[in-house]
Amino acid sequence: MEYSQIEMIQQTRKWVQLVVVGQNFCPFAAQEVKDDTILYKVAEPGTRKASVKSLLLECIHLDAHPEIETTLLLFPYRFELFDDYLQLVDDAEQMIFDEGYEGIYQLASFHPFYLFEGSDENDAANYTNRSIYPMIHLLREESMDAVLEKHNNPEGIPERNVIFAREKGLAYMKLLREQCMVI
Repeated sequence: MEYSQIEMIQQTRKWVQLVVVGQNFCPFAAQEVKDDTILYKVAEPGTRKASVKSLLLECIHLDAHPEIETTLLLFPYRFELFDDYLQLVDDAEQMIFDEGYEGIYQLASFHPFYLFEGSDENDAANYTNRSIYPMIHLLREESMDAVLEKHNNPEGIPERNVIFAREKGLAYMKLLREQCMVI
């Protein structure tokens, strides 16, 4: 089924609410959802180079709009294969460095077939980073530093998420993500 960009954004918003916030995978996201400071954007189809350019434009947009805390840039028209997506992430990280955004913005990666290094594809823990569409999350580093300072044991968040997902199990994690497709 083909979805419009508006529908893809609705699905992603639902994913953020049900999975990211609802399962407390990111304890800082709830405030941003409440404050409506997350920008959801769908990248146009194009080459990997054009996709990196789209991310650069989002950095520039964030520069001009301090009221926006974070951007989720979706890539629904490319990068279905996880390895292709990982190359995009590498190129995006290089762009952050090349364009002088290191220390200003950081990237977080999410993909429908996300696979943690060394894990089995059926490990429920992968669903902590399995989104509806390939996407890159662009975060303001200064804001992340500020919230991390106030959080007890921020280093333990990923491990806690893995334990939670594995305790809930693969069927639960799959169903939760699939619910996000219904709009």
